[in-house]
Amino acid sequence: MHGAGNDFVIVNNIELALPRERFPALARVLCAAHTGVGTDGMMVVVPPEKGGDYGMLFYNSDGSLGEMCGNGARCICRYGHDRGLAGDRQRVETTAGLVTGERMDAARYRVRLNDPSVIDLRRTAELDGKTYDCAYLELGDPGIPHAVVLLEDWDAWETGRLRELGRALRSAPVFPKGANVSFVKRTGPDAVRAVTFERGVEDFTLACGTGCGSITAALTLMGLVSGRDVTIDMPGGLLSVSLTHDMDSVCDIFLIGPTCLVFEGEVSDELLEAPCRMF
Repeated sequence: MHGAGNDFVIVNNIELALPRERFPALARVLCAAHTGVGTDGMMVVVPPEKGGDYGMLFYNSDGSLGEMCGNGARCICRYGHDRGLAGDRQRVETTAGLVTGERMDAARYRVRLNDPSVIDLRRTAELDGKTYDCAYLELGDPGIPHAVVLLEDWDAWETGRLRELGRALRSAPVFPKGANVSFVKRTGPDAVRAVTFERGVEDFTLACGTGCGSITAALTLMGLVSGRDVTIDMPGGLLSVSLTHDMDSVCDIFLIGPTCLVFEGEVSDELLEAPCRMF
């Protein structure tokens, strides 16, 4: 499935009952671009443990466990609805906390992202003698780390140059957990254009849902957008974010966007057995 171009393999472990220690290697194999399915990440549907409808474990393409994924959450909500795991409204347990989802129509879903546990609108990163002003947020607890960088001409940069900056900022010492780095420019009163370099993928993705939530939260607190129906134009498509805020905090971050079921199938033992011996 994909949500605005952010694509995932979904594994239903309620049915398969695979041991969890296999998931990191499985994610690396399935997400591999040339020898596997080729996706940004892998989501595993697991039985609920805290009263939700079901749980979701999210793995980046490098096999690392992620806290949560906003575009992935929309896709998993559609999967949960279509597979009868939940109704039009559902509660999904994630590593970062409980996420609620709502079916808008057959393909569009709205999810409530985790509230920020960390907000720092004035964090600076020093790279090669140059200072970059960032807003830093963590959504959830443990939080998904995001750095929001206002760079009005980012879309005029050569892609390789922007990628190198994203890679450097992603692991800058000022972000102890690493960070997903979003380059942002405003294009209207409540309109933003952005691209996100994602840790774990270690490259730009076509869209980042939690990145959109973090961008909207940061810009709202800076007084640059209203926080209501803010449109984020990412390479994979348009996403919309609304939230509640006061002087220095935000909550109830809702992300609306498309989902797409690309294909369903079975993975061969030949794929799984040979590459997994590498890890």
